[in-house]
Amino acid sequence: MPPQPQAPGPTTYGGGGQTVTPKKGRTKLVAIVVAILLIVGVLGGGAAVQLTRDLPNATLSTTVAATLKIPGALPKLPWPAQGSAELMIEGLGRIGGSGGRSTEPIGSVAKVMTAYVILKNHPLEGDDEGPDLTVTAADVADYNSRIPSGQSLVKVVAGEKLTERDALEALMLPSANNIAHQLAIWDADTLDGFLEKMNAAADELGMTDTEYTDPSGFLPSTTSTAADQVKLARAALKFDAFAEIVELRDAQIPVVGKIQNYNALLGVDGVFGIKTGSTDQAGGNLVFAARQKVGAKTLVIVGAVFNQPGANTPEQLAAVNKVVRALLASVRKTVKEYQLLAADPVGSVKTAWGATSQVSPASALKVIGWPGLAVKVTTTTTKPGPLVSAGQAVGEVQASGVRVELRADSATSEPSLWWKLTRKP
Repeated sequence: MPPQPQAPGPTTYGGGGQTVTPKKGRTKLVAIVVAILLIVGVLGGGAAVQLTRDLPNATLSTTVAATLKIPGALPKLPWPAQGSAELMIEGLGRIGGSGGRSTEPIGSVAKVMTAYVILKNHPLEGDDEGPDLTVTAADVADYNSRIPSGQSLVKVVAGEKLTERDALEALMLPSANNIAHQLAIWDADTLDGFLEKMNAAADELGMTDTEYTDPSGFLPSTTSTAADQVKLARAALKFDAFAEIVELRDAQIPVVGKIQNYNALLGVDGVFGIKTGSTDQAGGNLVFAARQKVGAKTLVIVGAVFNQPGANTPEQLAAVNKVVRALLASVRKTVKEYQLLAADPVGSVKTAWGATSQVSPASALKVIGWPGLAVKVTTTTTKPGPLVSAGQAVGEVQASGVRVELRADSATSEPSLWWKLTRKP
C-alpha cells in the first residue's frame, strides 16, 4: 500500500524530540506586532512623527449653574401686625419686608436724609470737625417758635459757634428740629433750596415712594416707606462720620453741654444706629443697623420698622423696639452657614482619545445666608493639559467670597500606540 497522508500534529523542534504547541494569545500578539511593523515599514518616517507629536489638550465641561438657591424655604419672620418693615443684609441681599409701598409719615427719620445731604456737600474726613456754623438771631427765633409745639430741640444762643460735626450730633442724637432747619439754611441759603436737594438725592437713590417737605420730619407731609429708608440708610452709612455719630450714646456740644442719643436700642442685639422718629401721625419709627457674627464673619443688617402704635413717644418707641428685637432674634436663628453645592461630580474631563475623569469640588461649598436665598456662583476652569492625574486641580467654584477647588476624581489613561499611529494630523 502506498503511504497514507498523516494528519498535521505538534511540531517537533530540536533533536530532543520535544513537542511545542503554539498558544492562541501568542499568535494574536505576533499578528499585531507584525501588522504594526508592516505599518511602520510602509509609513517609514511618518510613523516616527505620529508617535512623537504633542498630544492635544483634553476638554473640560462643568454643569454648575450661575445661580444656586440655598435649599429650603425662608421661615416666616415676625413682621409687625401693622405699619411696615424692611430687612436686608449687606453683601447678601434683601431678606424680606412687610407693609408694601404704602407711604406714611416718618417723623424724625427724615433727619437721615438731612445728614446725608450735608455730608455729601460738606464731607468730614477722619476726626475733622468741619467748618463753623454761627447761630444767628433768626436761628434763635426759629428755636423759640418751636417750643410751644413740644418739638425736639437743642437750645441755641446768638453768636454761638457749632462745628459741622457738633450740628450733626445735635441733629442725630437728641433729634433737634431747630438744628435741622439751621443746617438746611447753612447749606442752601433757603429752606426750599435744601428741600430740592433732599428730594433730588432721594431720586438718585431710587427712593421712588418718598417726598420731603421739611428737613426735620415734623410735618406729616414728609412721607416715605420702610424700603426707601433702608436704601438711604445704606448710603448714609458709607460716610464714616455718619456711622460714627449715630453710634454715639452721648456727645458734648456748646451751650447745652452733654446731649443724649434717643435710640434706646444702641448696643442691644448688636444695634449701632441709626435714627428714631415719632409723631402722632407717624407713630413709632426706627431705621436701624446691627452687627451679627456668623462664624468668623460679621454681617451688617440694615432695616426699618415704621408706624407702630402708641399713645405717646415712649409707648411708640417701645413698640417699635419690641418689633426690631423680635426681627433681629429671628435673623440670628435663620442666617447662618448652609451647604450650597455638595462635593459631588459637577463635570468631566475628556481626552482626545476618549478617556474620561469626573470633576468634583474638593469639599462642599458652604455660604452664609438663609433658606431660599439665590446666590451667584462663578465657575472658572483651567486648561487641563492632554491628560489629568487623580486629584489634579482643574478650576474652582466661588460664591459669596468662598472658593472651593474643582479636582479630577481619577487619572485619565494614556493613549494607545494604535491611536497615536492612526490619529489624524
